[in-house]
Amino acid sequence: MENVKANVLLDAKGLACPMPIVKTKKAIKDLEAGQVIEVQATDKGSTADMEAWAKSSGHLYLGTLAEGDILKHFIRKASSDEDTVEKKHPLTATNEELASKLNENIIVLDVRESAEYAFNHIPSAISIPLGELEDRLSELNKGDQIYVICRTGSRSDLAAQKLADNGFEDVMNVLPGMSNWSGETAKLDN
Repeated sequence: MENVKANVLLDAKGLACPMPIVKTKKAIKDLEAGQVIEVQATDKGSTADMEAWAKSSGHLYLGTLAEGDILKHFIRKASSDEDTVEKKHPLTATNEELASKLNENIIVLDVRESAEYAFNHIPSAISIPLGELEDRLSELNKGDQIYVICRTGSRSDLAAQKLADNGFEDVMNVLPGMSNWSGETAKLDN
């Protein structure tokens, strides 16, 4: 695939989640309906993040091209008659609420990248990165109470929406997530 044309180029190289999405949200506001933005990022998790964000906000995720370590994401801004209201999962829990339930029969689903999980996670958490969630839904039980967590609440919001869209009934997005988690954590042993 040669020479994909975009109307605007956004440099998000070197930024970690949620910053590529934050910068894209801001930049896409200045585009006209139907225009395409190319977001260049180096965060490996940004592909799943961009695709999920575009879908939840009504914009069209066109695809991603990889050139070395640089990921080039292409998103088309929705027209004014298209739905651009960003959806949010309606059910949330605070870090403190999750901490108080850890001894109950709940599932903690960590949707950060596997490297993020390896270095710092809630001991009972199951790791399924957001980009793998669609293919691994069968590992989860639709009847379980699931608390979805990421670093800041952005990826977990997208994951919670995906779970709810697939028939999971009791799903909570944990806010603000691991960036402010003060409870017990586990990490890889050296």
